[in-house]
Amino acid sequence: MSAALVVGATGTTGSRVVAGLVAAGVRVRAASRRAVAVQGSEVDVEAVRFDWGDPGSYGGVLGGGVDRVYLVPPPGTADPAAVMLPFLRRARAEGVRRAVLLSSSAIPSGGPAVGRVHAALPGIFDEWAVLRPSWFMQNFTGDHLHARTVRAEGVIRTAAGEGRVGFVDAEDIAAVAVRALVDERAPNADLVITGPRALSYGDVAAVLTEVTGRTVVHQRLTREEMAERLAAEMPAAFAGMLADMDRAIAGGAEDRTTGTVERVTGRPPHDFRAVAEREAGGRG
Repeated sequence: MSAALVVGATGTTGSRVVAGLVAAGVRVRAASRRAVAVQGSEVDVEAVRFDWGDPGSYGGVLGGGVDRVYLVPPPGTADPAAVMLPFLRRARAEGVRRAVLLSSSAIPSGGPAVGRVHAALPGIFDEWAVLRPSWFMQNFTGDHLHARTVRAEGVIRTAAGEGRVGFVDAEDIAAVAVRALVDERAPNADLVITGPRALSYGDVAAVLTEVTGRTVVHQRLTREEMAERLAAEMPAAFAGMLADMDRAIAGGAEDRTTGTVERVTGRPPHDFRAVAEREAGGRG
């Protein structure tokens, strides 16, 4: 019986992909650094230990019928290709035929960071997809830096100015990922995934204010101020890359929406207000 490996199975998208695969009747091998048990329904969900930084953990997640994989890159690194590509070649040699990679709308094939993995994927697998979601709506409701400053200070700090972003619900990203993993024909393409509307960070702050009843504001920083702030949370090179992405947003790079969610899943993407209300109510 075939199975899907989900790398990053306890994360924002990975946990939702596991749930979606279970609902689709697919056997899942749920990989995380602590091999946290994941509850399945009528389908087996096997929790396994996996750490991108520990090649010794790679062997335990492959084999056993695993023929497709959902890949979340190692967090906080500017060069994920260095660790991901050897694993992907090993996975292909051990029977994985389809790979679905989580990337970003801001990073094209051959671009920095995971863009190098994106460029290599079609040469390793005959069946593949690269998901390129816009920035997550959950950045304001989960454990992201923005969510923490919203809760602690009522502030969102960015170097994005008035630039707009097609923020997307992690539920929608996962729904597209599940289809890319289970449909008979693989997309063999990169899929740019957005929500239904492009919003500025000021727009986001206004919605959060209305939903929570607590004033939230957007504080504009320079690119250098943002990089310095992020460097307190992560390696400086990665912080600089994220600050550059903010600067690109200010220039209009993310001011777009796509029909990917509806085309792939058959339903429209979720609106930010609905997601904020859902997660404020503890249902996200």
